[in-house]
Amino acid sequence: MLKIGGAIVLCMFLACCSGTKPSTWGLTDGRLLPCPRSPNCVSTQDQSERHRIEPIRYTGTKEKAQQALFRVVGGMPGAVIVSQEGDYLHVEFTSRIFRFVDDVEFIFDDGNKLIHFRSASRLGYSDLGVNRKRMEEIRRQLSSD
Repeated sequence: MLKIGGAIVLCMFLACCSGTKPSTWGLTDGRLLPCPRSPNCVSTQDQSERHRIEPIRYTGTKEKAQQALFRVVGGMPGAVIVSQEGDYLHVEFTSRIFRFVDDVEFIFDDGNKLIHFRSASRLGYSDLGVNRKRMEEIRRQLSSD
């Protein structure tokens, strides 16, 4: 059985897993920021093989693609839309057990009919492929529409 001191430490640890909002997200000159060196990030605009992932293609209007993305993301566990401004969308995904937060950003390139994205963990070094799997699941759900 946990003693009270151990329970307090455990609660403090779990509360800290969300991390602070990073300064390493947002757009610079209309592009998503590159991933850090750690393997807990994927991006369609990153040049390194470790982090590179293909953007999501869409047909039809940007507005319909945005609505579909909102529907898919809104139906995923732990997703909270933080901000949406024009072609840019920022979503936080919080894991159920340890409350780890991943920041996911989307930007629409309507000229090429692409959704670029960056998905990165706030804390830790490895994410065990969680960000890549999540983005492939979003791609799968959007393509089945």
